[in-house]
Amino acid sequence: MGLLVDGKWQDKWYDTDSSGGKFERSESKFRNWITADGSAGPSGEDGFAAESGRYHLYVSYACPWAHRALIFRSLKGLTDHIGLSVVHPEMLGDGWTFDTDYDGATGDRLFDLPFARDIYTRANPTFTGRVTVPILWDKQRETIVNNESAEIIRMLNSAFNDITGNTDDYWPQELRDAIAPVNDRIYDTLNNGVYKSGFATSQKAYDEAVHPLFDTLDWLEDRLSRNRYLMGDQITEADWRLFTTLVRFDKVYHTHFKCNRARITDYPNLWAYTRELYQWDGVAETVNFDHIVHHYYYSHDNINPNRIIPINPDPDFNAPHGRG
Repeated sequence: MGLLVDGKWQDKWYDTDSSGGKFERSESKFRNWITADGSAGPSGEDGFAAESGRYHLYVSYACPWAHRALIFRSLKGLTDHIGLSVVHPEMLGDGWTFDTDYDGATGDRLFDLPFARDIYTRANPTFTGRVTVPILWDKQRETIVNNESAEIIRMLNSAFNDITGNTDDYWPQELRDAIAPVNDRIYDTLNNGVYKSGFATSQKAYDEAVHPLFDTLDWLEDRLSRNRYLMGDQITEADWRLFTTLVRFDKVYHTHFKCNRARITDYPNLWAYTRELYQWDGVAETVNFDHIVHHYYYSHDNINPNRIIPINPDPDFNAPHGRG
């Protein structure tokens, strides 16, 4: 994964030498919000009103952050209202591309551009930063609304309710204070913890990441022995943010990122919970294991230089979950 510097592409990996071998994720740069009436959200400026057909989502099936947005687009009945382009699973020297020689890769359905970086420079010709997905594009204002998945899913959760009539709420007001620390722990030690483990370039950095990761999996296993979902009987955004890591864990993170003390299938409650969420209406169709496995093992030549795709375990995500 490279980056743009003043609008010019540079094929540079993250600098782990200056961080003692630690992988440090860059912050997202576009932080506007779609709202029902176009008023400003928690950050950014106003002028991004919820309208059918106005917005377009760029994703990778392989990326867990983009997967969050895909899930909410499906859960909230937005597939007919927000367009979709899917990048190629191989992310090499040019970063995410819109090549179409892989099943499921759609190309750029808006502009027919070759690279995801071209979407960034279309929004800002002098953009500096990493070129990441998801990207939420506004066709009316010809710019990126937001490229932070945690914020995109909250927009999709409520901004379009009057258009779709879908009022399912995955970020209920009465649970927000309780959701926040759960999200924080899961993000730091698990969602991002798999990357901090896998991309570590020193033993110390790896040890500092992988042990808290499994402490969190143990904590989640215990929590789910007493609750159907992370916050009790009601499913929330915390569950979907967790799911996109769990569904990838045994196929890629366990081996490729050296998170191999245990698999998700070794945790009875976590494994049943993962199956339940996978079987939720509209979710399985957002999961593309071919893109997931191919992307990780093929793209990260600093970890897998020969690009050998392993046979991998084949857990049955459609097996009965028994969780009510």
